[in-house]
Amino acid sequence: MLRSIDDIVHYNLLSKDGDIGKVADFLFDDRWWAVRYMIADTGSWLAEKKVLVSPAFIEKADWKSQTILMNITHEQIESCPPIEENMPVSREYEVRFFNYYGYPYYWAGDAMWGMFPYPTNLNAVRATQQGEDTDIEKVNHLRSVKEVKGYSISATDGNIGHVEDFILNDETWALKYMVVDTRNWLPGGKKTLLSPAWIEKIDWMGSEVSVDLNTRQIENSPEYDPNKPVNVEYEMHLYDYYGRPFEV
Repeated sequence: MLRSIDDIVHYNLLSKDGDIGKVADFLFDDRWWAVRYMIADTGSWLAEKKVLVSPAFIEKADWKSQTILMNITHEQIESCPPIEENMPVSREYEVRFFNYYGYPYYWAGDAMWGMFPYPTNLNAVRATQQGEDTDIEKVNHLRSVKEVKGYSISATDGNIGHVEDFILNDETWALKYMVVDTRNWLPGGKKTLLSPAWIEKIDWMGSEVSVDLNTRQIENSPEYDPNKPVNVEYEMHLYDYYGRPFEV
């Protein structure tokens, strides 16, 4: 199912034996546009220590109660390798992180999650690929969702809006759409969705997303209502409007 990233922020994260904290942010891979980590706000439990948890750790997500149960313990979290404060999460840290928890690397393969399409597949093959970094680039391309929200959207003929939110596939944990808010650029503007596949380039330093579409196309595109779920009918209408092939 497709869900708003904004809706998942502040969800409760539970370990096997207690409360971890609340979802505060997400780190996504800008090559696959997949969420690789949730950042937990642990409050006073760990003296406000920043804690990463992978979607691969999810045992059960109860979307109605806004609770995500992870297949890890409090003791594991407390002894997890610490993250360098105010530093990007490095590939070296990721190797230590996955080795510590006994999960294979998500980057070791050609699929979205290594050799698999879903993060839960990593849980089924735990401890089979520890101790060796198979990534050639040594770069992880991780970006903060909170940071990218607010980036301006540049069409082929001018600015048209900003990134307001993301729409997440809760099975693959891929960011399937950006939510674009055009109200600051268009009188009586609206919200609409754009696929990351339609992005031409991103200026990370300049906080700008460029798309291969013009302002009129985006202005007249199917409107997105945050109060309604994104269903297949809307997606087909969106892709048909832009003349792009649609796959479920």
